[in-house]
Amino acid sequence: MTENLTEHNIEHILVSVAWPYANGPFHVGHVAGVYIPADTFARFQRAQGNQVLMVSGSDCHGTAITVRADREGVQPLDIINRYHPSFLKTFERLGIMFDLFTTTLTPNHYAVTQELFLALLEKGYLFRNKMVAGYSESMGRFLPDRYIEGECYNCGFKRARGDQCDNCGILIDIEKLIQPHSIFDEGVVTFRETEHFFLDLPKLEPALQHWLDSGDKKSYWRSNTITFTNNWLQDGLRPRAITRDLDWGVPIPLADPAFKDKRIYVWFDAVTGYLSASKEWATRIAGNPAAWVKWWEPNPQAGANPSRAYYFMAKDNIPFHTIIWPSMLLGVGELQPPYDVVANEFMNLEGQKMSTSQNWAVWLPDIEDRYQPDAIRYYMTALAPENRDSSWSWGDFVQRINSELIGTYGNLVNRVLSFSYKNFEGRVPPRGQYSATDRELLVLMDETFQEVTQMLATAHFRDALKKVMALATAANRYLDEAAPWKQIKVDRDEAAKSLFVVIQVINGLKTLAYPFLPFSSQQIHNYLGFPEGDASGGTYAGLAGDGVIKVPATAQWQIEEVPDGQALREPKPIFVKLEDKLIEEELTRLDQQRNQV
Repeated sequence: MTENLTEHNIEHILVSVAWPYANGPFHVGHVAGVYIPADTFARFQRAQGNQVLMVSGSDCHGTAITVRADREGVQPLDIINRYHPSFLKTFERLGIMFDLFTTTLTPNHYAVTQELFLALLEKGYLFRNKMVAGYSESMGRFLPDRYIEGECYNCGFKRARGDQCDNCGILIDIEKLIQPHSIFDEGVVTFRETEHFFLDLPKLEPALQHWLDSGDKKSYWRSNTITFTNNWLQDGLRPRAITRDLDWGVPIPLADPAFKDKRIYVWFDAVTGYLSASKEWATRIAGNPAAWVKWWEPNPQAGANPSRAYYFMAKDNIPFHTIIWPSMLLGVGELQPPYDVVANEFMNLEGQKMSTSQNWAVWLPDIEDRYQPDAIRYYMTALAPENRDSSWSWGDFVQRINSELIGTYGNLVNRVLSFSYKNFEGRVPPRGQYSATDRELLVLMDETFQEVTQMLATAHFRDALKKVMALATAANRYLDEAAPWKQIKVDRDEAAKSLFVVIQVINGLKTLAYPFLPFSSQQIHNYLGFPEGDASGGTYAGLAGDGVIKVPATAQWQIEEVPDGQALREPKPIFVKLEDKLIEEELTRLDQQRNQV
């Protein structure tokens, strides 16, 4: 039996999760690409006994929010107050457990962002310069980049935004945008000079390159992370403006009247959120304003527990986390840059690119009530776009849940525990003498535990889940060959021993599946007769809607033997079988959604 395979020094693991714009609900692409992987990783690290701090929050200053507010004729805060609670509900329903999920509107965030700005300014990494920005002749004002669209000069995409092309992923040089126009009135956009502060990336490039070359990052960074980063570095880095002509955002902390009506640009503001959220957690949740330092100090003192920072996002955010944010941290000093940047590709829908503007998406608030959270989590992980784009398909969803999650895993648990409960007085059957076949299955469980441990530690979640399901398949094969429902008629002891062996594997599967499927793992844990608890979803704490989630620490990353004779709890089926008619119903909903646009 596997015990204490993961003994190691306790580490401080920072799980920094991309901040979503609070301008609309989550769709499955958001959650599958960012939040489920981050939660899976954090659960695994917590179960290992590491000190995990998982933080994020709603990005409230992005122009995506002001665009929506302008179109609806409301204030940005109205949009935020609509969707921030929606995020919290999705996290709670799916068991995504943050130590703190906050917003960029807090006084703490404003203060930390301004402190970082001033620190970089003092160290000579910010400078003032004039730049050309888009100006709407019809509206008589400068426009944020996202208020401008045109044809991408790199790939020819007709609806490239002024800040980024969603088709090829490049960050746009707005002056090169072909036929730029306002998204509101299609009016012509011209370009005028305006003064701003710039982050001196060329000055920071030597330190950044040294950091990129250290620690053998190519051995564990994903290929897309390396590719996006190298593409940015090929032509050398250029200064990047960090302020904009806006009235919504973090004020520039200077008395200069020239910058009174300008704001810190959202990308600088948003990445700073990882630090500000850590500090907010330390003060408001941990009750120790200095607690955050353990996750951020770059070189812990001798004997101190090591720390590593992991960042989870979609691929279009890679350069901000491998170029810009590390440069900012290196410029300030005394703050640890990322250890790993775990970026996923995109998830499509029924073979087509998801589009929020065309309402072509599977929205989480729309499916949270119709499907079990572990069913959603399972499919998202099995389909995770880790190395290439994937596509959500309702036909595939129903098929995988029924054949894999229920047929392979759920039925194994239910038939073994139900048969044992019924025929052995509600207790784990006697152990007996192991045969070579018995030992072979138990060895496979130990080997799977070690392999899954390594995969989870290196953020390979899709392959790890495959390994878990392969063990469940092997257990089913063993069970079919042993056939204890037949054995019990001629050799009760042999039947008991076979059931005992499979119960040990079910207990192992419960642990291995916990990072992926926390709700059902807790159910199985309870059915096996262990003390009841709640390691699944956590509960909101503190002020209503503040986004703080308590994280239970009941899971342990080890497999201990379930003793024979232990009292079982009467089991019930864990997962709900899905009817084929659901496929057509969901496809009809999609078409109706798109037709409403």
